[in-house]
Amino acid sequence: MTTSSTQTDTTAAARDHARSQAGAITNAMPVLPASHWPASPAGIDADRLTWAETVPGGRYTSKVLARGTRIRLRDIDGSACANLLLYRTDAPHERLNIADTVKVPWQAYLSVGHPLLSDQGRVLATVVADTSGHHDAFCGSTSLATNTAKYGEGSVHSDAPAGRELLTLAAAKHGLTARDLPPVLTFFHGVRVEPDGALVSTGNAGAGRELELLIHLPVIVLIANTAHPLDPEPTFSTTALEVLAWAAPADLESLPNNDPEYLRAVLNTEDAWNAVMPVNEAQFGRDVK
Repeated sequence: MTTSSTQTDTTAAARDHARSQAGAITNAMPVLPASHWPASPAGIDADRLTWAETVPGGRYTSKVLARGTRIRLRDIDGSACANLLLYRTDAPHERLNIADTVKVPWQAYLSVGHPLLSDQGRVLATVVADTSGHHDAFCGSTSLATNTAKYGEGSVHSDAPAGRELLTLAAAKHGLTARDLPPVLTFFHGVRVEPDGALVSTGNAGAGRELELLIHLPVIVLIANTAHPLDPEPTFSTTALEVLAWAAPADLESLPNNDPEYLRAVLNTEDAWNAVMPVNEAQFGRDVK
């Protein structure tokens, strides 16, 4: 939005102009309350929304989400790349572990039913819907050094911010530091392993593709929407990511995986949750499930 100098050339004018923007929705902001998001997912009442935001390419976001939340990521224009980290809210030393996430289910390529595991053998989230199929659990995120080598810059406020730089800022908002950043999962930019072990980018699946996660334990979610380390484009061209979340506790009773390794991880998760239930009930009331 272009602002003329006459609209902001005095403190009073600047205040009035700022207040006039109340209620506006742009493609680079969270919507508050989330129920004001203009288009809820099909079958989801707007009042159930707890997070609604558009994250431009080269930006980050974070949120604390409750158990039983369903989160949908959407690649709006076809070149988003969501670098994701999860931390258990009440014990942030327990966090997403990529090695276990691919080792325990015997599968490195994420699809519906795949658990996102902590190093304690617990399910932090499960992939419950996916129209993309282009994801990566091998390469991690970009760094200041790698982006500077490729794009000539990589700092947070540059035109090609690196994933690790963005996630460091997101982590700081929750009392976490750069030392708390493990390898990430990246969604919407795929990688495959060749027979000789080479990692090859398969790019994005196209505009409008979506992935949904079901949250099993209260988590801190960190997302950086920035170029993949193997992005073949010579210039930084990451596009916007849509993030929506809503309460869906009943979904925890109908999970899309019957593999014994997954069921064991779910039991580990439920055991941990039940152990802290009295604390949760005291803090939040008897409706905590």
